[in-house]
Amino acid sequence: MIKELTVEGVFATNCYFYIDEKTNAGFIIDPGAQAGLIYDVVTSNGWTIEKILLTHGHFDHFGAAAQLSERLGAPIYVHPDDAPYLSDTYLNLSGNSGQQMIINHYENFSDGETIRLKANSGFYLKVIHTPGHTPGSVTFYSPEENAAFVGDLLYQHGPGLTNFPGGNRRILEESIVNKIFTLPADTLLLSGHSSPITVAQERQMLMG
Repeated sequence: MIKELTVEGVFATNCYFYIDEKTNAGFIIDPGAQAGLIYDVVTSNGWTIEKILLTHGHFDHFGAAAQLSERLGAPIYVHPDDAPYLSDTYLNLSGNSGQQMIINHYENFSDGETIRLKANSGFYLKVIHTPGHTPGSVTFYSPEENAAFVGDLLYQHGPGLTNFPGGNRRILEESIVNKIFTLPADTLLLSGHSSPITVAQERQMLMG
């Protein structure tokens, strides 16, 4: 089960809950702000959150992560290439936005890794390293839900931005073509700042 919650900080960001309906356990993806609101959604639904997953290291995607990690007892995970972003307010953009956000405690996942629930090992997300927006940007792919959480790699209206520290347009476009466009055509792409779009629709938009 996938639930979306738009949270409002400096920017509006889509936070996602990926929950196993058999066990009521799951993951939070990109809790960008409003930790109290996210926590209330978790507790009101009786969910157990095992891990907090970050698609990349920008503050508008992790602003509520540290507080939620402490309250829920769920570790934070990020790709190692974006680990420096979590402790650097220039890299994670919070300093330029009048914030000072860092994360001190986190763990890493790697490209190709399968992130599974302890409560149900058959419930999982596959990590796909999709750099370009940042060096450690990833996509979390769920074959069961036929959906992919792409962060800021792309939006409903086109490719993600690359004008931030560590961004690279060529690498981002390669990630989209070589990693995203190889997923099934009807895979639903869930981004950080727009409505969902399928792989086929995004391919048509970008490649004609």
